[in-house]
Amino acid sequence: MPSKRRFRSAPATPSGKLRPDRAFRTRYFAKQARSGGISDDELWKAILELRRGQGESLGGGVWKKRLDKNRQRAIVLNKVDAFWIFVFLFAKKDQDNITSKELEGFKKLSKDYERADIESLVEHGEIQEIFNEPRK
Repeated sequence: MPSKRRFRSAPATPSGKLRPDRAFRTRYFAKQARSGGISDDELWKAILELRRGQGESLGGGVWKKRLDKNRQRAIVLNKVDAFWIFVFLFAKKDQDNITSKELEGFKKLSKDYERADIESLVEHGEIQEIFNEPRK
């Protein structure tokens, strides 16, 4: 069962304000993460690293991030200063990278999430919130 634990605030932006990012995972990603032993704490650390640019930007709001001591890769969608959504997990030993067709699909999905009502998606169980930082 996903942790309901709230995490401490993220680092401040150069202006000194807290970043309002929220993080989510799709139901599909949650199932993959559970079977792969990826904890909420590891996802939280990955978000902090992504905020510092420690991940591979694939363009169009799509990022690739290493997890599980470099054994797995996550595809994470981002709307700048709003949210991150973990959508896909794959083992490095099974797949070197995503295909160009998959990348285009993730870019389209990223645009769809930018226009989506995130609160409604959470309410209907389509995505699960990992943490929520206070907005200031």
